[in-house]
Amino acid sequence: MAAAAFSASPAIARQGEVKPNQPFKLKYAPHPGMFEHSAGKDLIAQLEFIADEGFRAFEDNGMKDREVALQEKMAKTMSRLGIEMGVFVAHKIYWKEPNLASGNPDLREEFLNDIRSSVEVAKRVNAKWMTVVPGHLDLRLDMGYQTANVVEALKRAANILEPHGLVMVLEPLNFRNHPGLFLTKAAQAYEICKAVDSPSCKILFDIYHQQIQEGNLIPNIDLAWEEIAYFQIGDNPGRKEPTTGEINYLNVFSHIASKGYDGILGMEHGNSMPGAEGEMAMIEAYRKVDDF
Repeated sequence: MAAAAFSASPAIARQGEVKPNQPFKLKYAPHPGMFEHSAGKDLIAQLEFIADEGFRAFEDNGMKDREVALQEKMAKTMSRLGIEMGVFVAHKIYWKEPNLASGNPDLREEFLNDIRSSVEVAKRVNAKWMTVVPGHLDLRLDMGYQTANVVEALKRAANILEPHGLVMVLEPLNFRNHPGLFLTKAAQAYEICKAVDSPSCKILFDIYHQQIQEGNLIPNIDLAWEEIAYFQIGDNPGRKEPTTGEINYLNVFSHIASKGYDGILGMEHGNSMPGAEGEMAMIEAYRKVDDF
């Protein structure tokens, strides 16, 4: 559909069998700013907008850094609108140097303190999941030692989270966007979760990252299924909305739904078109891939 055919109005008529504004079948979670051309920059207005468009979840990587009053206001708004809170980033991520893989006790304690403070944030915003990225490889250590160091840190973090019913979700990231990171593959995350052996340590399966890193999406989802607690979305190439790249998201979402998944799928991507027209085009794309 041409860009001129779209409007920023929530009441716009759209093509397809699914009626506009009806709740999506799966809990796709927009992030802050994704609809600011249609809803404005105010986060409360954005939450109102996504609820009107049929979204049932929301994620905010930067929630931990927001003022407490805003966190409380957002939580109250989401509760009123029936929007479920998704992930926020739980700790400082080391993109260029090793932390957890190194076994450095000071860096491990820094991570654990971040987890402790994230418990309070999660309670405040009614979140269950928080993202954990174990950081950069330590090229001076064999991979076996690095894995043991990461597992030990995550076991201690799980002990903090378990009494509160909270879950850290480990996110493998691809080599192209984030070269040199310790955690890259679903099978590696699965192995670590099995070693930690806690309901508070699970996998965040980012479909965009895993398509680049190893592909074979549906079989890998099946193999890792019992440890997956959360999904994130982005098409490849480009990291834009579904239907803009090579991933058959209609089939992937249908498969996930057929397995009984009732969790959140974070929309961690950009829009392929600018402005309010691009935002409405993105919603239309989700209507298409949700039509299974």
